[in-house]
Amino acid sequence: MNILFLSRWFPYPPDNGSRIRIFNLLKSLSRRHSVSLLSFVEQPPSPVQLQALQPYCKTVETVPYHPFQPGRARALLGYLSPQPRSVLDTFSPELQQKLHRMLNARPFDVVIASQIDMALYAAPLTGVRKIFEEIELTTLHEKFTRQTHPLKKWRSRLTWWKLTRYVNQLLPQFDACTVVSAPEQARLQTIVPGYSAITVVPNGVDTRHHIPGLAQPQPDTLIYSGALTYNANFDAVDYFLRRIFPLILAERPTARLFVTGKLNGVPLDRLPKNKAVTFTGYLDDIRPKIAASWVNVVPLRLGGGTRLKVLESLALGTPVVATPKGAEGLDLAPGRDWLPGRTPAEFAAAVLRLLADPQLRASLSRAGRQTVEQKYGWDSIGEQFTAFVEQVAAGRVKEAMSWNG
Repeated sequence: MNILFLSRWFPYPPDNGSRIRIFNLLKSLSRRHSVSLLSFVEQPPSPVQLQALQPYCKTVETVPYHPFQPGRARALLGYLSPQPRSVLDTFSPELQQKLHRMLNARPFDVVIASQIDMALYAAPLTGVRKIFEEIELTTLHEKFTRQTHPLKKWRSRLTWWKLTRYVNQLLPQFDACTVVSAPEQARLQTIVPGYSAITVVPNGVDTRHHIPGLAQPQPDTLIYSGALTYNANFDAVDYFLRRIFPLILAERPTARLFVTGKLNGVPLDRLPKNKAVTFTGYLDDIRPKIAASWVNVVPLRLGGGTRLKVLESLALGTPVVATPKGAEGLDLAPGRDWLPGRTPAEFAAAVLRLLADPQLRASLSRAGRQTVEQKYGWDSIGEQFTAFVEQVAAGRVKEAMSWNG
């Protein structure tokens, strides 16, 4: 079967959540099918990047991505349009033309549009099965519901209305779609109640690449793994440093926190200063840093989807303390696989328990790894996703498919 995969993110290196997901889905699909990739890029891919995709992609085509700029003329005109301004401003005629050239050059059985940025290019296509892969609406919904400033609340309401209207028009043009969690599935069903072919395809982790024992855990070391260029990560670290870390340091003054990820343009001066905190910047391989930590803290309060950082940490054997939002959408048992921190005091107490109790750390490490192996290995998820794509290609998906996690 010939599959055309449209991606907002160039999938190599797989160094953020979207790229990790796309890269592993491409690997899985390529085991039984011929896959072609058409992807946006922030900068031209290097020969090494292109070579890394050769085992999985028959052809790779790229188009420069121009990020949404709210002050650009096209974006300002978007206020007068019922479509989301970001959709209008980032639309690429070049990608649309390249897509049609690829479709004319060879027949495809399925077109997969990854995330909402790519859906508008695939939606009008005829004579081919189409999958809308990974719809995520929670982040914008939370922004709308949490906003209190009257003018900003009005703008958020307008954005949310445009987005839901847009999805309502777009989704029926696809044979099936996927989301990463049951909460995302439920939200989408309320927005497009007449559309039933919504299947949960969870995020996963490569359990052969992420294994315990990659580094010797260092006493009293905490880690937050996530680029602060993403607003939800910045908010999480700000919350932790202001409300939680002081409680930990008051009882455990030797505790240290490492924050990983890109820092380009990040206003670090807005975060509380603390000598016990180190910002590592981008790491080519984050696994040893996580494996060397006693605790991975995930104090997220915003965002949708599911947290790859949680799955990666559990696969590496590093215990996790998270807010309910941090573990949202993951089929994990609190107290067995991870420890919850609903309030700053509860979060700090959970971290302090782990720092003081090696047996608890070992127990969470074993249980977390076992659960990830059973439910969230990319090999299993990828195999089921491939079977789902094959069912769509055969025209046999009209309702949501069950997921065997």
